[in-house]
Amino acid sequence: MIAEAIFEDIKKQAPNLKPFGAKLKFVVDETTIVIDGNGEVNEVRMGDEEADCTITASSETIVKMRNGDLNPMMAVMTGKIKIKGDMTLAMKLQSLI
Repeated sequence: MIAEAIFEDIKKQAPNLKPFGAKLKFVVDETTIVIDGNGEVNEVRMGDEEADCTITASSETIVKMRNGDLNPMMAVMTGKIKIKGDMTLAMKLQSLI
């Protein structure tokens, strides 16, 4: 349920950001969210696709970051968030969550 709420939040925020020219995959628990920034606007959808960067985290970790109880960099350094691929794209996701 939390993952679906995160999806809805990202879907609302994504059109407000400049398209970043790549595809980002965000895996929260068992839910996979793709943010496609290759077009004129960022498109958000659920589904497992190839991406330039994949970020994996639990919904608990995301909630802690949103509440300010966990620093995103510390989450990466302690393994609570795993990033595979282009790290600069991972930074773009921070403004979406």
